[in-house]
Amino acid sequence: MGINIGKMFWNRAYLSPDMEAFVGADYRFSFKQVNDRSNQFASFLKQNQLKAGDRLAVLCKNNEHATTAMFGAAKIGVITLMLNWRLQPPELIYILNDCGAGLLLYDAEFEEAVKLCRNQIPANLFLRVGGVGPDSEFQTSLAEQSVSEPDYMGGGDDPAVLMYTSGTTGKPKGVMLTHNNLFWASIGLNHTIDWAYGYRFLSVAPLFHIGGLAPIFGNIHAGCTTVFMPNFDPIKIWDILVAEKINFMMTVPAMLQFMLLAPNIQQKDLSSVKHIVCGGSAVPQSLIMTYDKIGIKIDQVYGITEYSGAVTFWIPDMGMEKSNSMGKTVYHGHIKIFRPDSDEELPVGEVGEICCFGPQVFKGYWNNPEATAAAIRNGYYRSGDMGKVDANGFLYVVDRLKDMIISGSENIYPAELEQVIINHPGVAEVAVVGKPDAKWGEIPVALIVPKTNAEIKVEDIIALCRKNLAAYKCVKEVQFIKTIPKSAVGKVLKKELRAQLVSGG
Repeated sequence: MGINIGKMFWNRAYLSPDMEAFVGADYRFSFKQVNDRSNQFASFLKQNQLKAGDRLAVLCKNNEHATTAMFGAAKIGVITLMLNWRLQPPELIYILNDCGAGLLLYDAEFEEAVKLCRNQIPANLFLRVGGVGPDSEFQTSLAEQSVSEPDYMGGGDDPAVLMYTSGTTGKPKGVMLTHNNLFWASIGLNHTIDWAYGYRFLSVAPLFHIGGLAPIFGNIHAGCTTVFMPNFDPIKIWDILVAEKINFMMTVPAMLQFMLLAPNIQQKDLSSVKHIVCGGSAVPQSLIMTYDKIGIKIDQVYGITEYSGAVTFWIPDMGMEKSNSMGKTVYHGHIKIFRPDSDEELPVGEVGEICCFGPQVFKGYWNNPEATAAAIRNGYYRSGDMGKVDANGFLYVVDRLKDMIISGSENIYPAELEQVIINHPGVAEVAVVGKPDAKWGEIPVALIVPKTNAEIKVEDIIALCRKNLAAYKCVKEVQFIKTIPKSAVGKVLKKELRAQLVSGG
């Protein structure tokens, strides 16, 4: 059966029963207390006929109940899906139908979204956290259950977590991460960067991102306290760092930029902060240097959901002259640079497709064998990212095979936006591309060819996106053009469109 991540939590509770495990605004739970609560949740699931292989969907912000539920579910083989709470109901409905979740656990603040989804999804059991409403409440439901350790089910190469990521077709795909994947990913974290027993970690990167979720397993493995911050506040976060004596956390570059707007940073006692991990997109060297001046080291991470999290790390000890790289692969991880669409490994310094090897490679896409076969070949994962490795093993990510846009470190897939915009009655053709932006890195721009005599307003296109997509995905600019450049076989030449945006043409 192999590793079970729920049992991994039990093991930490056995070794460190009284250490603080999960801390929030109004709670402080030890590892023993969280383990008991996860057992109660496992008992609740069994009482409601959920069994190994069934799916639990979690629509919650960063808080202990989300992770407690995940570990309880893992103990009996139930697969947890962390839903992106920024998504609109149509997006949630698609994902919930695709994964077939039988139970939806949600924060009370998302009750309206759940109401709009309720009759269009397969879930027949709903569990609310806080507030009042027609569904059973999480804490009350736990109180009625046994704290006894359940009979473990599942583990090893069985899926433990589903994380949905969009693809070039515009339809989200469920990335299956196994118990073994998450176990090995935690080792990669613990043994590559400064991640020591007794450290205190601030969980502020959303749990629905692999960069937010993977550290939870690293903390269990190493024996670290997780302090949850449900909503990122660039001013308040400094007070939490001080009050909770935080040692490290995971961020994205936009978060680090916004945090610098806080007043009197230099006057705060930040002696506990060992380092801050930052990923999602390249971290500017100027930002790394700015934090260095206030005594905080920045570690840069290149991560992929299909690799269970971190692929490589750059840390200051590797030398500031290498800060424009993504560093070296995590412990037990390995990458090679292959020629696109072949298994030919390219020599040092030559740009090709980044291919990932090791026990962190995901199991496949949920109910999508075609996409799985395209991504996983001979046990390794073809990332779709272009890069090169230098003579010392440092990875440089230089481009993307995919058309993905990274805006504020959020991944935006143009095809998903294009599918929404093309439904406007006045749109003949549309292409969405990324435009460089000083604040967000990139912003999505819609280039539209209107139908003859059609009258389209920019505001209408933006409103259409907002109605059907999460706010961060929506186009930020709309331009009307006469034609969209295409190749001889009819493929949209997005490279030309991006060049036009940069040049202002």
